[in-house]
Amino acid sequence: MFQQISALVIILFFISRLIWQKKNNQIANNEFKFWLFFWLVAGLAVLSLKWVDQIVAKLGFSGSGIEVLLYVSTAVMFYLIFRLRLRLTKIEQSITKIVTEIALDNKK
Repeated sequence: MFQQISALVIILFFISRLIWQKKNNQIANNEFKFWLFFWLVAGLAVLSLKWVDQIVAKLGFSGSGIEVLLYVSTAVMFYLIFRLRLRLTKIEQSITKIVTEIALDNKK
């Protein structure tokens, strides 16, 4: 129970920071919606740990529900980092192309 309350307090802190950033126009509307959805789902997962425990037990896993949630969240984080890396590579390629074109135009 203490772990659930601690996790919910942390999630509420992140949601409050998210709202503060939105009010100060530090994040875009779509980004705000994505992260708000992410933290609300995380809070819902924390609140439904007993239900997750039952599902995990029915599936035959030896770990508890919180461990499964940790594994899933880690996998999601690695996927998001992978997507971010792909996007950064695309941006770097675009910047290189633009700089090359500008350099060739200035040379003429």
